[in-house]
Amino acid sequence: MAKKKTQKPEIELPAREAEPMLITRVIETNYMPYTMSVIVSRALPEIDGFKPSHRKLLYTMYKQGLLKGLRMKSSAVVGATMKLNPHGDGAIYETMVRLTRGNGALLHPFVDSKGNFGKVGSRDMAYAASRYTEVKLEAICAELFDGIDEEMVDMVDNFDGTMKEPVLLPTGFPNILVSANMGIAVGMASRICGFNLREVCETTIGLLRDPDHNIYATLKAPDFPTGGELIYDRDALEQIYEQGVGSFKVRSVWHYDKESNCIEVTEIPYTATVEAIIDKTAALVKDGTVKEISDMRNETDLNGLKIAIDLKRGVDPEKLMAKLSRLTPLTDSFPCNFNVIIEGTPKVMGVREILTEWIAWRMMCVERQGHFRLRKMKARLHLLEGLSKILLDIDKAIAIIRGTEEDSEVIPNLMIGFGIDEIQAEFIAEIKLRNINKEYILNRLSETDRLRDDIDDLEDTLRNKKKIKKIIADQLADIAKKYGKDRQTKIVYDAVETEDEPEAQVEDYAVVYFLTAEGYFKKISPAALQRSGEHKLKEGDSIFCRVDGSNADDLLFFTNKFQVYKVASDDLSENKVAMLGLYLPQHLGMESGENVVAMAVAPKGEYRGSLLFVFQDGKCARVSLSSYETKTNRKKLTAAYSDKSPLAAMIQLDGEEEILIRTSADRGLLLNTAALAPKPTRSTAGVKVVTLKARQTVTGAVRARELNLKNPARFRTRTLPAAGALVRSDDLGVEQTTLE
Repeated sequence: MAKKKTQKPEIELPAREAEPMLITRVIETNYMPYTMSVIVSRALPEIDGFKPSHRKLLYTMYKQGLLKGLRMKSSAVVGATMKLNPHGDGAIYETMVRLTRGNGALLHPFVDSKGNFGKVGSRDMAYAASRYTEVKLEAICAELFDGIDEEMVDMVDNFDGTMKEPVLLPTGFPNILVSANMGIAVGMASRICGFNLREVCETTIGLLRDPDHNIYATLKAPDFPTGGELIYDRDALEQIYEQGVGSFKVRSVWHYDKESNCIEVTEIPYTATVEAIIDKTAALVKDGTVKEISDMRNETDLNGLKIAIDLKRGVDPEKLMAKLSRLTPLTDSFPCNFNVIIEGTPKVMGVREILTEWIAWRMMCVERQGHFRLRKMKARLHLLEGLSKILLDIDKAIAIIRGTEEDSEVIPNLMIGFGIDEIQAEFIAEIKLRNINKEYILNRLSETDRLRDDIDDLEDTLRNKKKIKKIIADQLADIAKKYGKDRQTKIVYDAVETEDEPEAQVEDYAVVYFLTAEGYFKKISPAALQRSGEHKLKEGDSIFCRVDGSNADDLLFFTNKFQVYKVASDDLSENKVAMLGLYLPQHLGMESGENVVAMAVAPKGEYRGSLLFVFQDGKCARVSLSSYETKTNRKKLTAAYSDKSPLAAMIQLDGEEEILIRTSADRGLLLNTAALAPKPTRSTAGVKVVTLKARQTVTGAVRARELNLKNPARFRTRTLPAAGALVRSDDLGVEQTTLE
């Protein structure tokens, strides 16, 4: 018989209370290190003008010997860079693309490229894969690495400790202002525009000589590789130069070909792309804002950028381009935010402060290089001083070496025989036998004299800040001479502002609007209406809305999909009574099954009064007409009114008046609109006005003044909501209009 297993008693462990964790502590321990890493080690440039990804890539190419010689496959460079930059090859290659001459994003590219690297002025032109392109360093990169092997900058371990990399590159010119840069970190960003190399070097030289140098005299304005025309604004530039924030405008360069009646745009703002300009212009042509263009195309080729705009006959190209400059990226602003990492801390600085920081940093680099060279020269001098001592007795030195039985005793015996130290003795012992002659030693002694003079000069230079500044100034002048270019972006000092150019005047005259239940619309002049007969309508259709207005009105068409379409009356052609009119669902591009249920008229720029929405569930909402006025030229607004219940009627109000609301139970209720306060929210559901029984609905509403009510007091009530009074056959002189 099997033994019955005995269950062990369960041991109850004391319940452990979860330790509360403050959200602030979680953020501090988990999120803050990531934030600081993105800010300091990824997104923002440092005083040498590079982000870490740029610096690692260029240093890898420098170590590969790509400053001279032939180009190398981009994929090989990307693979080698991964030893310093632990990111994917796609991110590294994208970094390289922006630095290339082929992409054209920089005034002075750092990578000499062969192959397709896209274009900074094109949104859709993709760069080729890294296996198809080749690269090497541009000649100007020699100024980035000059002195890097002479301890001008600190070298640190890479991410896995297998090799060394520079903390900064010892750039010989203020690259931070020459190369345009943009970065988005956590909670902060940086956007630095480029400046002309010659102007930057000249300005820096001026500040080296005089800290109060007028930088506006030498650093005229930003410069971009895409050219364009910079609209000069002294106040805006002063804000950028002194505070490091602000914006300025750059506009496109174009010319008009009279023979072909075509405008050719050849330079665009740095922040714009050809595709964005064409898309925006096409949208303006489609919605009727721009009517002067017959065709527009991208004719960019190997000769450079070109956007061709064919004009209609009789169009003034100056006026058209002024309009397009206001409405498209043909004129664009460049927002500046000079946020730079200085000694591990992000700091927003103006141009003057950035150049002052760069000068201080560059002086430190030159001093470090000087101390490195001084140590090397002193070490060499020390060796030559030991060599000079054997000049007194060369035979003695030979005798000591020949008379020493053990190799390990040669150095000590030379040290004792001539009174020199171990380093000097080692140097003497390594001299070839053929060099132990008087001529060789005398030549070394003459070198000793030169070394002493050089050491004295270098020590004097390191003690004198003015001499260090002169060295930097001479280097800047040489760089400006070797690599300087003329400005790409022209400066326009007397630009005519076109921002507030008045729109074309709309001819203002009286018209009458008609809207049918089927969605047909007519705009007819009163004169044409007087001499015409009956309206031509589709079979079964009827006119349910007539409004007197002006050709300068804005028309608002409300639909059964709770949307409103806005149209300028001037954009709609006049009709005749004998015509069916304009079919609005097709003309306005409405959705399937969408139709117009109401219309409102507002003089352009004068959205006064309100709209009364009467819903089938007995609620009424009064919405200010100003809620439908928009600053932009929007043609369609969603959530035009509440979607909680179908619309029974909509009435446009200029003031307070009485409205008769009818129900499916043949009841009527007079509502004084003063009882409803206008709401700014278009989609408000309203308040209960009519009390309804099950399956009853509101069927319509009409102004009381349009009716011949025999006894209006019967339909008034002191409190709302109310059911209203039964409508007898003799109560109404005019039948109300409904949406059915």
